[in-house]
Amino acid sequence: MIETILLKKRPVGEPTLDNFEFEKETDTPAPSEGELLLETKYVSVDPYIRGRMSAAKSYVAPYEVGQPLSSGVVAKVLVSKNDNFEEGEFVSGLLEWKSQQVNNGEGLQKVSEDKAPLSAYLGIVGMTGLTAFLGLHEIGKPKKGETLVVSGAAGAVGSVVGQIGKILGLNVIGIAGSDEKTEMLTSEFGFDHAINYKTTEDMKAAIEEAAPNGVDIYFDNVGGPISDAVLYSINRFARIIICGAISVYNKTETPKGLAVQPFLVKNSALMQGFIVSNYAEKFPEAINQLASWLQDGKLKYKETIVEGFENTPQAFLDLMNGKNKGKMIVKA
Repeated sequence: MIETILLKKRPVGEPTLDNFEFEKETDTPAPSEGELLLETKYVSVDPYIRGRMSAAKSYVAPYEVGQPLSSGVVAKVLVSKNDNFEEGEFVSGLLEWKSQQVNNGEGLQKVSEDKAPLSAYLGIVGMTGLTAFLGLHEIGKPKKGETLVVSGAAGAVGSVVGQIGKILGLNVIGIAGSDEKTEMLTSEFGFDHAINYKTTEDMKAAIEEAAPNGVDIYFDNVGGPISDAVLYSINRFARIIICGAISVYNKTETPKGLAVQPFLVKNSALMQGFIVSNYAEKFPEAINQLASWLQDGKLKYKETIVEGFENTPQAFLDLMNGKNKGKMIVKA
């Protein structure tokens, strides 16, 4: 039985299971010359999926209603009619949410479970690690002794950003949504300070207390009131890295917040958004560095693994509600 997860209808506000639909087929697809038959092993669920579920213009085309969703997937080659791949190999790439599918091999990378767990290729040594490393390095331009604040710090990207910051000699402050997560940031990932925004009444004061010398780099994964509070502490020539804005993805009205221009002008500060593919030419160098740190024990990672391909939609909804620690992955 081949299962496919389709976008049934576009969400208005917060997505629900009603936005997804399952399609089942009994016939196994057959690859033609130059193609592969792939079996899904791991599926990455990520915040950007919410943006692609709507029809709004973005940096990548939206999903089509009635068609499969897609994201990062690790798959096994069941049948190969492509000389570049052998049966039994594992590959990683942007693939559809199908339990099995035919693919021409373009854009797929071979991955080996001898070097890292297969799930890690969707996280710490995949797009998650690349996003953290390249965003911080290319936009943040960190200097030893500076102060880095990370929002969404217990998530997949945020937890890696903070660890890289510590490797580079920064003072690192993480913002997360539970005492369990803030404890994890300091005890397991080596953050200097962590703030639970859900139990903190005055975020502006909490950030000022944690960063008495101000904030030089802010790696923003959430947007909204948390990011507004950070602005009051930014230093002259601060760099604000906009990676995501999960706090506003489900809003149906235009979000309201501080006008950032006075803060940027007063501090000669930089605010820049990015997507990781902007730095595609730097991927090999970044992967080598991440793998080296991982092998040396300088990087740790957390995964929340949900069992069962059929639970992919629920895993995505749980991600959007902050129920993950580190990278959210579905094991098919």
